[in-house]
Amino acid sequence: MTTLHLGDCLAVLAGMPDASFDSIVTDPPYHLTNNGGGPARGSDNAYTRARAGASSRGFMGLEWDGGDIAFRPDVWRECLRVLKPGGHLLAFSAARTYHRMACAIEDAGFEVRDQVMWIYSSGFPKSKNLDGEWEGWGTALKPAHEPLCLARRPLEGTVAENVARYGVGALNIDGCRVASDELVARIEHADTGAQRGYGGGIRGGTRRSAGTDGRWPANVMHDGSDAVLAAFPSAPGQQGRAVNDGAAASNSVYGAMRNVTAAPAPRVEVDTSAARFFYCAKASRADRNAGLPSGDVPAVSQDSTMRACETADWAARNGNHHPTVKPTSLMQELCRLVTPPGGHVLDPFMGSGSTGRGAVLEGFEFSGIELSAAYHAIARARIDDAARARAELVRAAADESRARSQLDLFEVPDVV
Repeated sequence: MTTLHLGDCLAVLAGMPDASFDSIVTDPPYHLTNNGGGPARGSDNAYTRARAGASSRGFMGLEWDGGDIAFRPDVWRECLRVLKPGGHLLAFSAARTYHRMACAIEDAGFEVRDQVMWIYSSGFPKSKNLDGEWEGWGTALKPAHEPLCLARRPLEGTVAENVARYGVGALNIDGCRVASDELVARIEHADTGAQRGYGGGIRGGTRRSAGTDGRWPANVMHDGSDAVLAAFPSAPGQQGRAVNDGAAASNSVYGAMRNVTAAPAPRVEVDTSAARFFYCAKASRADRNAGLPSGDVPAVSQDSTMRACETADWAARNGNHHPTVKPTSLMQELCRLVTPPGGHVLDPFMGSGSTGRGAVLEGFEFSGIELSAAYHAIARARIDDAARARAELVRAAADESRARSQLDLFEVPDVV
């Protein structure tokens, strides 16, 4: 089920029942306002200071990025109320305004659990370049990352008790492992049975095993662009598979490595960049405009200046003219990380619907709220396109399952 609301998020949230969503994944306004040097002095707390310095316009001069709604605890308090106990919130922000949003989220009653970093190469520097003897100096760096606040509504009881009651409270680690063809060590709790071991470190220690089911998901994600890949260090060659087909070593060596091989397996040279350790979500213009009519010419080129972005005719030249669209694959990964199977995802700042696309493609229910009628219509078209793609995937899987079942009917059982 997908429900898209047109209206102010606080007003819409007020009409939603308590504890009705499994997760919240959202990309609220970043409030990149020009506040004339900072909040007014003498204000008594972070929120009144932020509001005192707020402007009516923000990123690219857009009104929806002005104001202070993402810095207000009352907004996140409503999000807390409609989220199930133990439910997670993932909210994007900008490098210079993240702290105000995170403080508001925490003061609303959430537990801040982590900060996730989204790294990309498509940012536009908005810098005032100086002239004369100071030529070559500017006022800003090129933005290349956006932080996400990972927070959780407090548990009721232990994690296990909360998950058993509400179905939320933990992260979907195995469902979000970073794909890898390499052997990856997995560490899990095990009772070693040591007679003189105490606590969880020795007697109840850990067991290592190796598999190719992927790496543990990290709090860093990237877009896979050449510029980003170049920023990661080289990490060539992984340890080859351990082999114990040799003669027994001395009495001071115990366990599987007592029999040291005479022919060790070679190191694995699959990929040398450390970027492979992190989830990669590639952006594309086709994804941005999915379900929408659009021309072949983009509104701006990747190397355009911020001024070009501000003056471009986005609505006329691009089907999806929202300027801050996240890749659908990134939103799929984030929804899957914090939402149980068949769960319900909420996005109170829907924009052009990237969270909704990700949620629907993952088989989740989705509810979104958007203030702009134009963006609401874009989100509807993009999410409907995702629903059609999801239905086709389900049909293809069902057809494959039926075909496999029919083949099984003709298999001759082994005679013993």
